[in-house]
Amino acid sequence: QVQLVESGGGLVQAGGSLRLSCAASGRTFTIFSMGWFRQAPGKEREFVARIRRGDDNTDVADSVKGRFTMSRDSAKDTVYLQMNSLKPEDTAVYYCNAVVGGAVDYWGQGTQVTVSS
Repeated sequence: QVQLVESGGGLVQAGGSLRLSCAASGRTFTIFSMGWFRQAPGKEREFVARIRRGDDNTDVADSVKGRFTMSRDSAKDTVYLQMNSLKPEDTAVYYCNAVVGGAVDYWGQGTQVTVSS
């Protein structure tokens, strides 16, 4: 079992920045990759970014490329999502995700990000 706890969401004006954190606990050695997804009201959950544990290889959605950066602190089993130049359309609940061996997914409880225009 893996537990994920997100933090760092909040209200920010357009053009501002936020940094989300996701701390993993439990059987973290089984984690293959960790990622961020988001879900806006009335929309489906969408991929934002992912980092692979073994080599820190990252993927970022085109919609946030150049504005969002994902990183990892292996000593703390924590990943971060640095969000710059935020836009109102970035408003959503952001969820942390972990994929473990066997392609099992774990999810955090989500953190709200609201960008005002």
